[in-house]
Amino acid sequence: MSLQSFGFFGFLLVVAAVYLHLPQRWQNGFLLGASWVFYALAMPTMLPVTIAIAVFTYLCGRCMATHKTAALRMGVVGLLAILAFFKYNGAFASDGGWQAVAMPLGISFYSFAAISYLIDAARGDCEIETNFIDCALFLNFFATVTQGPICRAGALMPQFKTEHRFDAARAVQALRLLALGLFKLVAVSDVLGLVVDEVFPNYRSYGGPMLVLAAVFYTFQLYFNFSGYSEVARAVGLLLGLELPENFKTPFFATNFSGFWSRWHISFSSWLQDYLFMPLAWADVSGVTGGRLTRLPAEFFVFTVFFISGFWHGNTLPFVVWGLLQALYRLGEELMHRRFGKPKKKAPARVLWAKRAAVFVLWCISMVFFRVGSSPAAAPLTVGDAFTYLGHCFLSWAPARFVSELYAAAYNGFYANAIMVAAYYAFLVLVLALAFYLDYRRAFGFKNKPAELCLAAEKHRWAVYYALVVALLIGYIMQSGGFGSSGFGMYAGF
Repeated sequence: MSLQSFGFFGFLLVVAAVYLHLPQRWQNGFLLGASWVFYALAMPTMLPVTIAIAVFTYLCGRCMATHKTAALRMGVVGLLAILAFFKYNGAFASDGGWQAVAMPLGISFYSFAAISYLIDAARGDCEIETNFIDCALFLNFFATVTQGPICRAGALMPQFKTEHRFDAARAVQALRLLALGLFKLVAVSDVLGLVVDEVFPNYRSYGGPMLVLAAVFYTFQLYFNFSGYSEVARAVGLLLGLELPENFKTPFFATNFSGFWSRWHISFSSWLQDYLFMPLAWADVSGVTGGRLTRLPAEFFVFTVFFISGFWHGNTLPFVVWGLLQALYRLGEELMHRRFGKPKKKAPARVLWAKRAAVFVLWCISMVFFRVGSSPAAAPLTVGDAFTYLGHCFLSWAPARFVSELYAAAYNGFYANAIMVAAYYAFLVLVLALAFYLDYRRAFGFKNKPAELCLAAEKHRWAVYYALVVALLIGYIMQSGGFGSSGFGMYAGF
């Protein structure tokens, strides 16, 4: 039951109707039970693991009241060990030997939330939770458990202590955000996936223009899938009276990679900043270096953080290369600033747009490695395929071949009908134009305020609402003709 399925809508309506009318003392217990039902419908065999991690986190938190350092170490090491086992045990699988254990949906997200809770509690940034139901709900809330955003205990747990009732204004905001998120998921991301899933496994059969287009499409597919999911999650929270963190803020309008990573997967990048980069950057290494150095250079830790980020996404070489590319982009940017100075804040528009284009091109190149690393086990691709793919992008630029391949990519994956192929591309142009218009308006017209507030402030907002809903419905219809839904989202397996 994914967040864009019709079954989820029914589930959400029942949960909201009951939750918002229960006495406060029963609300959290009911919401936790509903969250476990949601997870059981998605991956029943791994529900005990999810509950066990919640119990372990709760007990470590309680032990911190009397044995703070020991409980913190046990909790963080234990959570990382559990996460590493499920993410990487498949690397040791063999015929007749170790059989790989499936990874629970979203384990990285609620494990990272658990780690941040224990560290924040040790620092005094949040209270130690004495109520197991509230602690488990923080980790297992059905809107965030499979794909985030990664919530902070100090922001979300206090919200569980208050009573929540139906609020018409919040419900309207939730509906706006729900429409936008579902539009991104169904009408944009899932529709883009048709061409992406056709081209990447068969990339040797396509010329350069088609490969470039597929790489750009995959970049958009991943962005609209994950940002759409995050907005649906926030909409669910709003409907139930809960404020969840924003996860994306128009990253493709960033003029450098520092700005890009402050707008892309914000809950994860800020987690890396607060719980990995800063502790490493401020660590005293004089004992290790014999007093020659007190702290290692920040560049070393930038490299380390991005390398770990790549390895977190997957233990295969394409993901490692993706992480190394992010480190290269970020460190190269810093070295350029040192050599030529910081860029002017008020540069000419043409310079800013050139920088945005450069960031986008470099990001698309890295996305080729990400897509190769995400290839299904039934049709695996290697890091060599990623480099070959990029090399082939410079070959066979004949316009006639590109037109033929553009037609064939949709014809093979959709209805074998010329009119429907034309309709597919026309629809794709329209939904991408609408999606980027809304992002552009949010970035430059509303200074990256929350998406639901930007929608409400649009001059022709009702026309936008109708366009979102109509495109969403068409997207559902088109999927019934050959488009495969992304299920729980492209990030649910991380």
